[in-house]
Amino acid sequence: MNDVINLLKAHKSVRKYKDKAIEEEKIRSIIEAAQSASTSSFIQAYTIISVENKENRAKIAKLGGDQKYIEECPLFLVFCADLNRHKVACDIHDVEMQEGYTESFIIATVDTALAAQNAMIAAESLGLGGVYIGGIRNNPNEISEILNIPTNVYPVFGMCLGYPDEDNDIKERLPMEVVFKKDTYTTDGDLERLKEYDSSIEAYYLDRTKGMRSDTWTGMMARMMSHIPRPHMKAFLEKHGFFMK
Repeated sequence: MNDVINLLKAHKSVRKYKDKAIEEEKIRSIIEAAQSASTSSFIQAYTIISVENKENRAKIAKLGGDQKYIEECPLFLVFCADLNRHKVACDIHDVEMQEGYTESFIIATVDTALAAQNAMIAAESLGLGGVYIGGIRNNPNEISEILNIPTNVYPVFGMCLGYPDEDNDIKERLPMEVVFKKDTYTTDGDLERLKEYDSSIEAYYLDRTKGMRSDTWTGMMARMMSHIPRPHMKAFLEKHGFFMK
């Protein structure tokens, strides 16, 4: 083990923050770390928006599912998959950009996720904590209007950051044997491992909530996957130029 691995393994979501601003030098370091992430073909297909306007923060918090910590955190970032400047590059060289293809969408989304994870790790290394906000995809049209997000760009998720004012336990991940396979994909033994994992997660929630919540991982996933997730996203993405051709 080393300090980097220990930091990665210590990750936990933080939703309560001290009333303390994040130093500008640290913010710049976090963004620089995000920019240092791997990027497909050097495309760098993302833009990071720091939302400082309090009224806009309040609107986004409501649109994102009444998540008050969007308003309360010292730093709120929105990570956008962005192919807009690549269209500009094509215009500069007098060629037509081939827009709306699924592979371009995947590249931009993966680039954004990699940059965001670098940002989170950098923030945690500086003594900060944070949480991802997928809820901004609840109402992406309205949030895109608030943030003036153009065609060929879409908001993937937000990120709250700040100095932690809570200390939750680390939530156990799936058994390694369930997610790490050798040579081929196999599910041998996974059912038994998932049942054991359910017991651990149930104990975690019972302890964390002092008996107020009893839940399992497979139970949560069954509820989640038995509902259609954000059915508006296809139409929204097409409106923003991501046609999945």
